[in-house]
Amino acid sequence: MKLLKMLSSVLFLSVLCVLVVPTATADDWNRKTVITFSGPVEVPGVGAQILPAGTYVFKILDSTSDRHIVQIFNQDETHVFTTILAIPNYRLKATSKTVMTFRERPAGQPEALRAWFYPGRQWGEEFVYAKPRAIELAKEVNEPVLATPIELAAAPVETLKAAPVEAVAPTGEPVELAQVVEPPPAAEPQAETQPAAALPKTASPLPLIALIGLLTIGAGFAISVFSKRAV
Repeated sequence: MKLLKMLSSVLFLSVLCVLVVPTATADDWNRKTVITFSGPVEVPGVGAQILPAGTYVFKILDSTSDRHIVQIFNQDETHVFTTILAIPNYRLKATSKTVMTFRERPAGQPEALRAWFYPGRQWGEEFVYAKPRAIELAKEVNEPVLATPIELAAAPVETLKAAPVEAVAPTGEPVELAQVVEPPPAAEPQAETQPAAALPKTASPLPLIALIGLLTIGAGFAISVFSKRAV
């Protein structure tokens, strides 16, 4: 009887794992993150857009190889406060928790949001400000800030994808992006290998779930027959 119970448990856990995994990977794709700010925070938008203290939801809306589109929602995700242009920034060590970095401002002024790092990832989102505000921030914090000449709050997503990005110094002059974002370490040369054949992607896990369900039913029937014979 112990053997029969063990087989039944293994089959149940196999089906449960197949049902749970797709939900977990969906959140990882858009990197949904719930953040609570204890004080007001400035985010890219029209001029100096200030979010009051409270809870917000950050999500990746769209991404390409060199830039990402990030949206900030209210806690129940019924309102979008701003849609932000960002470019990848690299950190040497990933952490298990969400990391938000800010630009320190003069006393009495809200900190300006700089970057967002999702748990377990070395690549984060370095936020881009509209150029007039980026120049003001660069002067206030005395360091370069990412800027774009377009008006971020009014621009559609397709415009953000193609928007030019530069780094501006406290003097207002453009500088290299490397002064703001950390480039990834140089990859070590590797011996050429024959690429493995790619497995076809399935559009849905439902066929696999159905197959495992049928196998479970068949195994259950076999176990039932074996039990009757053993009695």
